[in-house]
Amino acid sequence: MRVARLLGCCLWAWVATGWAADGAAGRNLPPSHAKAGVTCFDCHQAEKPTVAASSGPCMDCHGDAPAVAELTRKLPVNPHVTPKAPHPGPFACTDCHHQHRPAAVKCLECHPTFKFGAA
Repeated sequence: MRVARLLGCCLWAWVATGWAADGAAGRNLPPSHAKAGVTCFDCHQAEKPTVAASSGPCMDCHGDAPAVAELTRKLPVNPHVTPKAPHPGPFACTDCHHQHRPAAVKCLECHPTFKFGAA
């Protein structure tokens, strides 16, 4: 189920569970993507990628931005809601959700003391 898969690989879960090696590609992937057999082509649209993936392939599996925002609506601050102007954004999925290194929270670049709490 798409909802369960998305929630299973949310940013906070990645940070807590660590990373798994993708034996076929020799690359580190989030455990959920490694287990699902995600390949380089699935995200990069190339077998030997030379550029970062866009948000398009993320949305193919996880749904569009409003769908993802709905799934994380119970968080005290929903990081998937597009900020209102003049705040910058919207941001690409890969601004936070890195696949070959631990995830980051783009918000913390400008708001370093901000605390995300659990719902």
